[in-house]
Amino acid sequence: LGGATVTIHDAYGAWPPNPDSALLATMQQVYVDLYGAEPKVAAIHAGLETSVAGVKYPGLDMISVGPTILDVHSPDERMEVATVQKVYDLLVATLAQLQ
Repeated sequence: LGGATVTIHDAYGAWPPNPDSALLATMQQVYVDLYGAEPKVAAIHAGLETSVAGVKYPGLDMISVGPTILDVHSPDERMEVATVQKVYDLLVATLAQLQ
């Protein structure tokens, strides 16, 4: 088209969920201890940076966690700011548990 060239790069690699992940089990328990409720755990169809690490380090026990985001990749995309502190506290407590 008009003399342009296009280069297509590989997409993110696949990252199959691991429901038996020790890291997931630890973070779930820490979540319950902190917040008194079960966390929402789900496998989603999305391009996550974690899959890049998974390709480079096969077998690495990984999970992806973050604040609540709504209407992702749309003009209405937004984040629930209050959930940022909650995720931070969860991460710090999980890392302390892993030591």
